[in-house]
Amino acid sequence: MKKFQVVGIGNALVDVLSNCDEAFLAENGVDKGIMQLIDMDRAVQLYDRVGPAQEISGGSAANTIAGIAHLGGRTAYVGKVKDDQLGHIFAHDLRAQGAVYETRFAGPEAEAEAETGRCIVLVTPDGERSMNTYLGVTEFLEASDIDEAQMAQAEWIYLEGYRFDGPGSHAAFAKAIAAARGAGGRVALTLSDPFCVERHRDAFRRMIAEDVDLLFANRAEILSMYQTDDLDDAIARAAAEVELVACTESEKGAHIVENGTRMHVPAIPTRVVDATGAGDLFAGAFLWGLVEGHGAENAGRMGCIAASEVISHIGARAQTDLAGLFRKHGVL
Repeated sequence: MKKFQVVGIGNALVDVLSNCDEAFLAENGVDKGIMQLIDMDRAVQLYDRVGPAQEISGGSAANTIAGIAHLGGRTAYVGKVKDDQLGHIFAHDLRAQGAVYETRFAGPEAEAEAETGRCIVLVTPDGERSMNTYLGVTEFLEASDIDEAQMAQAEWIYLEGYRFDGPGSHAAFAKAIAAARGAGGRVALTLSDPFCVERHRDAFRRMIAEDVDLLFANRAEILSMYQTDDLDDAIARAAAEVELVACTESEKGAHIVENGTRMHVPAIPTRVVDATGAGDLFAGAFLWGLVEGHGAENAGRMGCIAASEVISHIGARAQTDLAGLFRKHGVL
């Protein structure tokens, strides 16, 4: 048995969540519903303008790993923070979930002025989140931060598409993939965001074709990846390249394709308070289901239940016993 069921690699961020109206987005030049990269000056400017906010450890892959740890999975995370207040908050929160987190703090070589990354998440009354991300030192994750022995001890590695933004990230992913696959591990990739896909489509396509066993995406991301307006076509093209595809479609649930066989899993109705983390927790529950021996369709049902839970409250980490919810819905 390998030491880890899933090891995630991504942007280590602290989320700053605040409610706002549509007018605030317009007045501050924020594009609704997507992730935008910003610099430190812009981060300070937005932070000064938002109303009351909650600071919660986040980062897409970190949320996924926290979800797996919440379910009792053997898991670890790789992502860079600085030896500052937010960095210590991030590390404490992830370890408190039960995940192994050993990435070294960023040193002075990683830009003297850079700080721990943060994402200012503006949540409108419809529950949609508009993310403004200052990467900070997490941008400087590089191959030397990847522990090949740790990757070799993983049944799965889970790669966050957002992490493609960074000068050393592609080399870091390549090192992790080689170590994991060389030891019989498998590779999952999440596309993260349609604009992230636009920035890195060619690199994503190469990785999907050559190294990925499981592809996570939502409707907008997979359409962007395959440059089509036809969801069925995009899913079919993805399924021709990877063994397993899990594509979420908000209130319409999720489409799962395993070795050419397509399944649909319905969403679990709930009142949307904050959509932050829906895809992250879907992926976490899905992966946990797989490593615990459940089939892809049942894992998809777990993913939809977990996504429903996380969008019912502020923040991207589960606040209810997910295993209990799985039992309640008859999937565990």
